[in-house]
Amino acid sequence: MASTEDKAANKENVSSWKDSIYNPRTGELLGRTASSWALILLFYLVFYCFLAGMFALTMWVMLLTLDDYVPRYRDRVPEPGLVIRPNSLDITFNKSDSKNYKTYVNHLESFLQRYNDSMQENNEECIPGEYYMQDGGEMTKKVCPFRRTSLSLCSGLSDTDFGYQEGKPCVLLKMNRIIGLKPIGDPYINCTVKKDHPVQMHYFPSEGRIDKMYFPYYGKKAHENYMQPLVAVKLLLTKEDYNKELAVECRVEGTNLRNNDERDKFLGRVTFRVKVVE
Repeated sequence: MASTEDKAANKENVSSWKDSIYNPRTGELLGRTASSWALILLFYLVFYCFLAGMFALTMWVMLLTLDDYVPRYRDRVPEPGLVIRPNSLDITFNKSDSKNYKTYVNHLESFLQRYNDSMQENNEECIPGEYYMQDGGEMTKKVCPFRRTSLSLCSGLSDTDFGYQEGKPCVLLKMNRIIGLKPIGDPYINCTVKKDHPVQMHYFPSEGRIDKMYFPYYGKKAHENYMQPLVAVKLLLTKEDYNKELAVECRVEGTNLRNNDERDKFLGRVTFRVKVVE
């Protein structure tokens, strides 16, 4: 049995432990009085308000150095990539089943809505073959029209299936937007099929040309209604090409833009696969 002294010692230890949290005799909580806690809270309140003010001030000064129309640093993306529509690098369909290729057709039709003549009629007529320079004057830049009708057989106007029903699909290509880009030369798109015998192709506009009047691009805010020029490629596949997976590579040629960087397969070029099932 525990002695009277042991019980007293245990009681004293419990009382000491409770007093370390709250001491009713001195009014201390966790070893500090109310006034002491108030001073600590006031210090940290002032300290963190000061830090928040310094952060807000530095952000405000930094924002003063930025231009709403032109990014301060543009060296990470010096040259454009090449992308295709429909938005797939693996185009496989059965030309006898409209439901099978309807997704591609609907995507192309939706994408080209912005290039309808009704959407382009308010744009500025530009001089073909010349850069459309707008460095001075208004901050909002004018836009050269690119009409859907210039894509001819791949416009979706005369052939609403974009050639997919007949097994001769259309693919649209465009370059990514790069602010201030002015390609030297006469850029055009050239596509090749990696197989033993070549596949005939039709380009729209003629020869896959990208007119220089659509350059330079001045940024999303200044060039709010800007639309990239397109090149349509119609693959004239034959029965010999059906039921085979064909690798198609398209490049930007005729200019100083890079298209052979092994570290970036989409810089100035794009490779996609097409398989038409009969």
